[in-house]
Amino acid sequence: MPIETVLETGSTNDDLIARAATGAPEGLWLRAEVQTGGKGRQGRAWMSPPGNLYASTLVRRRPGDPPAPTLALVSAVALHEAAAIYTPAVRIKWPNDLLAEGAKLAGILLERSGEAVVIGFGVNLAHHPEGLERPVTSLQRLTGTAPEPGAFVELLAETFARWLGRWRGEGVAPVRRAWLADAHPLGTALSTSEGDGLFDGLDEDGALRLRLADGSSRTIHAGDVFLI
Repeated sequence: MPIETVLETGSTNDDLIARAATGAPEGLWLRAEVQTGGKGRQGRAWMSPPGNLYASTLVRRRPGDPPAPTLALVSAVALHEAAAIYTPAVRIKWPNDLLAEGAKLAGILLERSGEAVVIGFGVNLAHHPEGLERPVTSLQRLTGTAPEPGAFVELLAETFARWLGRWRGEGVAPVRRAWLADAHPLGTALSTSEGDGLFDGLDEDGALRLRLADGSSRTIHAGDVFLI
């Protein structure tokens, strides 16, 4: 699991997408001390001060692999396992966030180029932005100390490789079970772009099941989801 570190770049995801096109191997990790063009889901800017984790890795799809979108479950479970070593308060929120005490601690961004999938991780280790619409936190605030980003990415690379191996060898089912065990509980009230309801688990491909007030169920494949 080679891990390369640069002092500054625009976006580690963009860098690995470019390198995937020229033959970069699966398992490569790229970490930046600072990003000048960090991004979250749906093109949102991701604030990137020194001291937090900004890292991406590359997965190359193979024949027989489970569906590519289920790599989102692999990524979330691996990140949860790494972060939980520092605080047991972390929970997964669909589709790709880690929360602690109801505030966002980390985000994951998956981008695909052909058979290459680049997965970017942003984790608030030492700092978190203020004044956002939704609460945000950091490991520094939660625990009083911040892991060193280089040490954290080594741990994350290890947990990710292990869960990627299970995804390939055993399929989605064990990853999905771990995701559900690490997430907010069934029945949690959620607000989504398709209406409000209660968390009713995941379907077999990792899409969100939402139970509506009339008792019916809706499956959501994309969009923002917030805890109520």
